[in-house]
Amino acid sequence: MLNALVNTPAPQNEPVLSYAPESAERTALKAELRRQRAESIEIPLFIGGREVRTHKTGNAVMPHYHRHVLASYHIAEAVEIEQAIAAARKAKTSWAALPWEARAAIFLKAAELLTGPRRARVNAANMLGASKTAHQAEIDGVCELADFWRFGAAYAQRICEEQPISAPGTWNYMDHRPLDGFVLAVTPFNFLSIAGNLPTAPALMGNTVLWKPASSAVYQAWHVLEVLREAGLPDGVINLVTTSGATVSQEILPHPNLAGIHFTGSTEVFRHMWATIGSNIDRYSQYPRIVGETGGKDFIFAHASADPEALVAAIIRGGYEFQGQKCSAVSRVYIPDNLWPRLSEHLVAEIKRIRVGDVADFRNFMGAVVDRGAFASITGFIEKARTSPATHILAGGAYDDSEGYFIQPTLVRADDPLHPLMCEEIFGPVVTLYVYPEADFESTLHLCDTTSPYALTGAIFARDRTAIVKASQVLRFAAGNFYINDKPTGAVVGQQPFGGSRASGTNDKAGSVLNLLRWVSPRAIKETFAPATSYPYPFMAAE
Repeated sequence: MLNALVNTPAPQNEPVLSYAPESAERTALKAELRRQRAESIEIPLFIGGREVRTHKTGNAVMPHYHRHVLASYHIAEAVEIEQAIAAARKAKTSWAALPWEARAAIFLKAAELLTGPRRARVNAANMLGASKTAHQAEIDGVCELADFWRFGAAYAQRICEEQPISAPGTWNYMDHRPLDGFVLAVTPFNFLSIAGNLPTAPALMGNTVLWKPASSAVYQAWHVLEVLREAGLPDGVINLVTTSGATVSQEILPHPNLAGIHFTGSTEVFRHMWATIGSNIDRYSQYPRIVGETGGKDFIFAHASADPEALVAAIIRGGYEFQGQKCSAVSRVYIPDNLWPRLSEHLVAEIKRIRVGDVADFRNFMGAVVDRGAFASITGFIEKARTSPATHILAGGAYDDSEGYFIQPTLVRADDPLHPLMCEEIFGPVVTLYVYPEADFESTLHLCDTTSPYALTGAIFARDRTAIVKASQVLRFAAGNFYINDKPTGAVVGQQPFGGSRASGTNDKAGSVLNLLRWVSPRAIKETFAPATSYPYPFMAAE
């Protein structure tokens, strides 16, 4: 047994590489993109350290060239789910018994592999599988995921160091145990960092996990799993089970040993999962922990004193990077009427300059949306904007799915601040703005607060400090991540712990100690060095 009170390496955010022309990282990434495009791989399930193949498969395709199959992946059904649960339960005892620093070392090694020899491979997989640009892939699947693992190790140490006080003659301490059962991690298509963090955060704290990736992100998830395997993750700790939502509802959610859910996805799916757990509450050996980050209708609110150039850059980067498929992406904008004339021409002109296409062409700012379902949903909103008398398409509005699921960046002006495009989540490159009377600044802030059921991210743009303070007060519960003179996307681990409330989730703040605390079940231990040897108390000596 190691006789040391160890300290984790001080975590630092992974530097973002530029991929500028002639850079070494650009050359390596271009070569890896060519290599991965030239092959089609088979992705099995991964259960108890074994690659498991079934007779049911699906295809992973490139969104920007959907006839190109990157991989065929195997789909789990009831029998494989039972195998995965059994594998997680078998691995639990030995994994939970490891010292926290031994578990942390695996993820610290994974971070070194990810940011070193596996950087180009994971970035290329993210670009091809999700249609991300080189910059979006870099900040997501490499830098943020490595940050999750490095900062997570430091947070785990902080949790273990959190200990109670002791009275004379006693010693009190806290045993930060894992949950009693297995954890289900359900991960989204849009962020590989989230997909990698949701199963590994509970695992870091001693839990074993079933990892269900989104069907449109199995290709990227497999590349992360390969990094974890190379880093020495023991068999059965994380079991990759690509399966349907129906199988999750029927085979996993009602299981008596379900200890928790770590989820990122749609509000509707999360509510269904919560309801299913509630209806089965008598079945469980413990109350399952439910941690979820869901949708958003994220806003930028401009005051009359806002810097117009900074506002334009924030709307474009916040609204259209990665095709607006970020839960934090700008979807609605409030602009005062005395600022709009100076802003409108520049904003529209900049949007029209945006290049959309194959992400392997590094001149493109946007790629394609993830799949046919997303394409149909987003273009439905565009058509609603085209036909509604209360909305006006100022830029974009065109789309084409003949080769890839391409949608031009679209800007819509709404005459009605409660129009569906101002209220409903779109999850695509469509930004809707409302021009409000400058004199109605405060009442429009209240309108912004109450328009949407979500409360994920938002921003105020102003140079007037009084306006900033007022917006921060009125919009205090409108966003779990609030930005002042910055776009409401791009939260950094250790700097802006991420999560929202209301219909946006449980706000357990991924990228902070708060999230890891959800994956432990503390045991308080008291040791008495001189225990009482008789039961009477002094007050009992006389009547």
